[in-house]
Amino acid sequence: MAIGGKTVLAVVPARGGSKGIPRKNLREIQGRSLISHAATVLQPLDWIDHSVLSTDDEEIAAEGRRCGLEVPFMRPAELARDESGAIGMWQHAWETCESHYGMRFDISVLVQPTTPTRKPEDIEHTVRKLVEENADSVATVNHLPGHYTPEKILRIDDSGRLQPYLAEGLSYTSRQMAPDYYYRNGIAYAVTRSHLLEHGLLMEGNCLPLVIEHDIANIDDPIELEWAEFLLERDRR
Repeated sequence: MAIGGKTVLAVVPARGGSKGIPRKNLREIQGRSLISHAATVLQPLDWIDHSVLSTDDEEIAAEGRRCGLEVPFMRPAELARDESGAIGMWQHAWETCESHYGMRFDISVLVQPTTPTRKPEDIEHTVRKLVEENADSVATVNHLPGHYTPEKILRIDDSGRLQPYLAEGLSYTSRQMAPDYYYRNGIAYAVTRSHLLEHGLLMEGNCLPLVIEHDIANIDDPIELEWAEFLLERDRR
């Protein structure tokens, strides 16, 4: 079952290095690695032509294969450093897969292992929005909690005193007074071939949001592993 007659490549990025949580992509939640959670959510989506893992790490590659992801290449070291950007990694995966499989992919969707609370429908809605609304790209987002909005943020000045981040910030006495803000949650990014490969762009141009309403965990710190465990256990009940 294709979406709009488009060929689709799913890419799961998982390099071996991680400073905040060592070997993060192999950490387990509910007895399964983060790689496994990403692979499992892709399996019901029969409109995806190929689901591949981009990694520089042999142990992660083996885990990806065990979980059903394809590993047709190893990521070059220069694309797996802390400072390496997502666009270069994604372009490499896309071009290498087109050569390996002998086919052209119209669309690619990026599925980061560090957001294990995603659902298959989150990915499908992301890609459908890209196709049906003729966008360059789509990024999933969540509402920013009210106490994190710019109007509620404080800073400490050079003299050690608290100051509002925005000059007018102290006039916002409740979170309901602030406008809506959103943050990227890492559940999915979808992009057209021309936007990423030909122009080297992702969120510039006609990038549309897909607002996710359910709770998510985006794992950067150890405490977020516990939060993800809680959310997944709650959803099983």
